[in-house]
Amino acid sequence: MRHTDDELDLAAARFEQLADNLDPDTDEVDHTDDLRTIADAAEAVTADQARLREAVALARAHGRSWNDIALALGVSRQAARQRFADVAAA
Repeated sequence: MRHTDDELDLAAARFEQLADNLDPDTDEVDHTDDLRTIADAAEAVTADQARLREAVALARAHGRSWNDIALALGVSRQAARQRFADVAAA
């Protein structure tokens, strides 16, 4: 199941709040470094997806074909168009 950017941002914010509210003097917890790494990676994925969508929109605005964009993405023309057609129309 794919999650929306808003869902990922909300989950990362909830994790950050939980992690920040931990009191090591009173709470018995395991180290959360691995979970923080997951939250950081999720944030990076969200940011990278936004950058990719902006880059595709810019390429389309500059007249690039779906074939050109698909080649840069390493996918078929149909896959590129299906994934980013809403971005190009905006």
